[in-house]
Amino acid sequence: AAGVAYPPHSHEHGQLIHAISGVMLVHADAGSWVVPTGRAVWVPGGTQHEIRMAGDVQMRTVFVAHEVRPSLPRECRVIEVGTLLRELIVTACELPADYDLAHRAGRVLALILDEIEIAPSLSLHVPMPRHPALVALCTRLVNEPSSVVTLQSWARDAHMNERTLARTFKRETGMTHGAWCRHARLLLSLPRLAAGTPILELALEHGYDSPSAFAAMFRKALGVPPSEYFRRR
Repeated sequence: AAGVAYPPHSHEHGQLIHAISGVMLVHADAGSWVVPTGRAVWVPGGTQHEIRMAGDVQMRTVFVAHEVRPSLPRECRVIEVGTLLRELIVTACELPADYDLAHRAGRVLALILDEIEIAPSLSLHVPMPRHPALVALCTRLVNEPSSVVTLQSWARDAHMNERTLARTFKRETGMTHGAWCRHARLLLSLPRLAAGTPILELALEHGYDSPSAFAAMFRKALGVPPSEYFRRR
């Protein structure tokens, strides 16, 4: 349901969460992941994470013990869910809790794991740095994406010089400060876009000067204009 949040927690087993409708935001130490309708997020066992729901979220979950397939990803990731994987998830959710891996249920699960391993990983991850001061600044932007930030203001708030901040930020996230801010704002616009918020309002909310600038960045990052993104599923 909209606005529902699951506070930080972890599971012994790996978890595949498929968003049937709405958008989920998954937060962990390594960053945040946006999970739009029709996609899924893989959360390895033992990973502390928080889930927030945006829009009318419906989801299905499959749990996988690590020893069943040790080669599964060791980090969170958002993946495409093709027709086969989608139907396998539906089937798995209908299996009895005490299913036998040696029979049909085991073959269904094995196919799901095959599909997870080969599914394209989507660029829907906002990486987080490790430096405590930078974590605080990044978290603030995630919570207030329309806030005006510059390298200079962040350096001042982090009590660093600009060169040190820029070098540390790039080393810990793999992105420059400016690229990270643009990427984060873009992904954080997806829940509001799914809810039907006008492009103009989204652009202004997320720090863009105009709808066209927002749409151009959206298309460059996600491959389609914002008006078409949620029509794909």
